[in-house]
Amino acid sequence: MLGMMGVAGLVQGKIKDSHLFQAFIGIEILMALLGGFAPIAIYAAFGFVTDHFLVVHYFFVLSIGFLIGFEIPIVMRIIDLHGTKIKANLKIVFALDYIGGFIGAIIWIKLLLPNFPLSEISFIVAGFNFFIAIIAILYFIRKGMIKRKRVFIIGLLIIAVSALYYGYSNNRNWNLSMEQKFYEDPITYRHTTKYQHLVLTEHKQSGDIRLYINGNTQFSSLDEDRYHDLLVHPVMALNPKARNVLILGGGDGLALREVLKYPNVESVTLADLDPEMVKFASTNPLMKKLNKGSFHDARVYAHKSNGVSKIGVKGVYIETGRLVSKDIPETEFVAQVDVYNVDADKFVGELHMKQWDVIIIDFPDPSSVELAKLYSKEFYIKLQSLMTPNTVISIQSTSPYHAKEAYLTIQRTMNAAGLKTIPYRQNIPSFGDWGYFLSWNSDISVKEMKNNIHKIEKFQIETEFLTPELLKASLAFGKGELTTKETCINILMQPCLLDKYAHDSWKID
Repeated sequence: MLGMMGVAGLVQGKIKDSHLFQAFIGIEILMALLGGFAPIAIYAAFGFVTDHFLVVHYFFVLSIGFLIGFEIPIVMRIIDLHGTKIKANLKIVFALDYIGGFIGAIIWIKLLLPNFPLSEISFIVAGFNFFIAIIAILYFIRKGMIKRKRVFIIGLLIIAVSALYYGYSNNRNWNLSMEQKFYEDPITYRHTTKYQHLVLTEHKQSGDIRLYINGNTQFSSLDEDRYHDLLVHPVMALNPKARNVLILGGGDGLALREVLKYPNVESVTLADLDPEMVKFASTNPLMKKLNKGSFHDARVYAHKSNGVSKIGVKGVYIETGRLVSKDIPETEFVAQVDVYNVDADKFVGELHMKQWDVIIIDFPDPSSVELAKLYSKEFYIKLQSLMTPNTVISIQSTSPYHAKEAYLTIQRTMNAAGLKTIPYRQNIPSFGDWGYFLSWNSDISVKEMKNNIHKIEKFQIETEFLTPELLKASLAFGKGELTTKETCINILMQPCLLDKYAHDSWKID
């Protein structure tokens, strides 16, 4: 785009002064139409003509870049024709352009992104820009600067406005029909929150329910019990007297479901950034069925994520099978659940009033800068302030096979922060070979902790998948699987984990 802006700056010099107004009108019409329809067109190309997606993608990138590079010089030349000196000309064009860009960025972040899909934002932005252009064009006509083909020009403007309105009115329906193209099973729920895009699908015949976040599989109901058994029950077995449990992430309530099976657990604190995720998991019928109502309709009372703000506190009860009266089932108090909607890094850094016996970390994979910081040395150092001398942590850590270097970078980083670690893994059909770490910072050695695992003969509660024998087997890795020549530690100022995950993972030789 920047390259084409430069090319346009050169080409605009070939436009005659007598044709500047016509060029300006053409630029504004094309920019509005291309800018408005670009996201939905690129989305359609990705779904329907995958082999030619890049052609469509770069067509819009190059075209819009060229038009942007054309626009400012043309405006400056029009102003120059009317006797405005270069100093005032630059002040008018560049000051307004940059100040307008600043205001637009604030509107984009605070208003547009949290409330509208990208395919709709494009029409809103294009429509606003085009509205300003129409005012300028009508001003030119009124001042007699455009004397020929006025009816034709007005007709083009009406056509462009009609096309933008049509696109704005139908973009959500187009979005829905195209989005289904990306998923094998019918979509039953889709919602874009302030932080992520949620899609829930259901296969009626197999009963498979899948949650996708930003297009990535979060879980499949056919095997999520394997994933969550390995995440929750090993760490609970190593601290059988745990009364207070902290879950970082896990807004779907599935890890919470497993924790609440333990009768000795008195309180659970769950910190997940997105209040809409928690609300969805606690109210959607399919999600409530899967997580067994682990939030018990916990409600989100506020949208505050700039500090540690507790927004939902709810007791969790289960039905005993007896009736209090004719239609009222008897319930038994299970645990106190505190729900915080706040960035986990901020939560760990600011909340020092409590320590937990068990900490379960269920973050998405480190596929962005924002997520990579949750796997940083600084994060693990802060995390230790929330640990008692006996606290044990479990953390999902991507695939030791498909993302080996990322997996081992997470381990090196935890060790560099002063945490001891034991890697373990299991095959999750929806994900493949998947890895976790057990971690602690007490004087217990790795050998002693492994011995404690091998001493486990049964779990306190009935598990869906995991057995003591399978847990012991999950500690086994093949020759060379845990060795590497890499030495980088993931820190905030050098998030090497992001590079390992983005460029050295899921490659097929």
